[in-house]
Amino acid sequence: MTNTSTHNDMANAIRFLSMDAIQAANSGHPGAPMGLADAATVLFTKHLKIDPSASNWADRDRFILSAGHASMLQYALHYLVGYEDMTIEQIKNFRQFGAITAGHPEYGHVDGVEATTGPLGQGITMAVGMALSERLQNARYGNDICSHYTYAIAGDGCLMEGISHEAIDFAGNAKLGRLVVLWDDNNITIDGTTDLSTSTDQLARFAACGWHVQAVDGHDADAIDAAITAAKAKTDQPSFIAVKTIIGKGAPTKSGTNKVHGAPLGAEEIAATRKALGWNAPAFEIPTNILSAWREAGARHKSTRLDWEIGLVNSGKEDEFNAGMAGDTPDDFRGRMDTFIQSLIQDAPKVATRKASQNALEVVNDICANTIGGSADLTGSNNTLTDGMGIISANDFSGRYVYYGVREHAMAAIMNGMTLHGGFIPYGGTFFVFAGYMLGAMRLSSLMGLRSIYVLTHDSIGLGEDGPTHQPVETLATLRALPNMHVIRPADAVETAEAWECALLAAKTPTSLALTRQGLPTLRTEHTGENLVAKGAYVLRDTDGSRDITLLATGSEVHLAVETAEALAKDEIKAAVVSMPCWELFEAQDKTYQNAVLGTAPRLAIEAAVCFGWERYIGSSDNFVGMDGFGASAPAPTLFEHFGITAKALEAKARAVLGTA
Repeated sequence: MTNTSTHNDMANAIRFLSMDAIQAANSGHPGAPMGLADAATVLFTKHLKIDPSASNWADRDRFILSAGHASMLQYALHYLVGYEDMTIEQIKNFRQFGAITAGHPEYGHVDGVEATTGPLGQGITMAVGMALSERLQNARYGNDICSHYTYAIAGDGCLMEGISHEAIDFAGNAKLGRLVVLWDDNNITIDGTTDLSTSTDQLARFAACGWHVQAVDGHDADAIDAAITAAKAKTDQPSFIAVKTIIGKGAPTKSGTNKVHGAPLGAEEIAATRKALGWNAPAFEIPTNILSAWREAGARHKSTRLDWEIGLVNSGKEDEFNAGMAGDTPDDFRGRMDTFIQSLIQDAPKVATRKASQNALEVVNDICANTIGGSADLTGSNNTLTDGMGIISANDFSGRYVYYGVREHAMAAIMNGMTLHGGFIPYGGTFFVFAGYMLGAMRLSSLMGLRSIYVLTHDSIGLGEDGPTHQPVETLATLRALPNMHVIRPADAVETAEAWECALLAAKTPTSLALTRQGLPTLRTEHTGENLVAKGAYVLRDTDGSRDITLLATGSEVHLAVETAEALAKDEIKAAVVSMPCWELFEAQDKTYQNAVLGTAPRLAIEAAVCFGWERYIGSSDNFVGMDGFGASAPAPTLFEHFGITAKALEAKARAVLGTA
């Protein structure tokens, strides 16, 4: 580097931008940015392959700040290396409404922020997903098109969270050699020193999971450089570097203590830090020579990026690669799905919707070469593996199916990382009840607007003998409460195929497919060429003339509503049946359509789950047939009868509402 600025000068620029922004906001976490400034300076100036002028360059290295509370570290770095959107005004407005410099880094708000982090453990696990995607793309396109590293900075909290063990175990087994995790080993948590709550030997832990491990002085730039260089050379193992730091380094009275973790230093301590570190520039000003050195470092891979772009064009794979990165479905996707749906209507199979999902996936995976499937050790139950996918392993990344093991939470976060990386559309399966294990990652799917697809089978008491531990009576309500999550509970094979079409086309929304264990009859008997699940709800069985009552249902209870309507018709009671596979899609329709579907007649609902949320459509929980507690262990027919989720019970309630009982 031609500039005369020293490493300490450049690292101190991070420290003072961070402490000054946090002081101005009167809110934030200065300790980690100050302690990590040396390691981050080495990483960003000597190793990280990025071009701030082209933040979406597909073969850039990925950097994930898993310790998202240290967000000012990332914002300072982005300003210093020259991301155009990260102005000094944004730094000055840290944590203020309307600024991109939110309290935790947010994907889609800031150029170069690869993932929304803050919920600890999620970042390191999404990094695993990104590193996996890099290997998958490399297997398809070769080193000239895809050959980059994934770096994550994690704190003590990230490594305490249970998801971290799922992630590091998976990564070690997969031998993700282009993944490098730097641990901010500062011995401090909010409550005090880490020995209050943990005595884990992290180096031994990671080594036991198959990682290459090192420990370095986090304030020795040469040692950090050497450690990262050694990590990059270990192509058959992910690497873990314990970076021993002093939290709040430079602050004369607060460094090394929990007092610097999550509160501004205060004007007096900042002044003392300026004096101690010999930093004479006022707040938010970086001396020209230091800023120039940072900008040179940020621009050093621009020529690499330009050469890569030429290479991509010359490879003959540009269109295919770019379509994959954009997440596009093939032009004939909807047409081929419609042909498949038409065949289902003609054949009218009686199958569990989990099996109908697998049948749909046979078509989806044949059309879309970039889908990547998987399951958390329930492949045979979730029906997520289709013919010819090939298994992804440490020795072969050419396949399209991941055995995640019993790691539901990590599976969801890894899928998020894969989606964020680009190039693939991941789906993963487990039992519906275990969405509770995955909720932290599923929430981030929704928040970031990611097309992660969750295949959630055994969706009710209909799973039978496994009993209440596995019967997800509350899970529909839980997931429906998440903003920007499509929860689809299809009633038959036709709706299941339409649900998969919706999931693939929802580029900025995750989808949860709630699927049955038990067989269901095909209810759709007419092919219209229109995806009715995409409307969220529709009239499945209409009446001749005005309705007397409307029966609302989802999934395995729709056929019960149809049976009820047929029974009522014998007494000339006109009951319409509305299938409501996806409330979120229904709420997105215009009011005219919603009113036409719901009608003005009294409404009843039936669903093998708790009532919570149905009141918006039926007015009162008294108009609901379903669960009001946990299930039990018994064959499914016995349970539906015992809990009164039957056509007979719905008919009785309808007659009571109409006064014809």
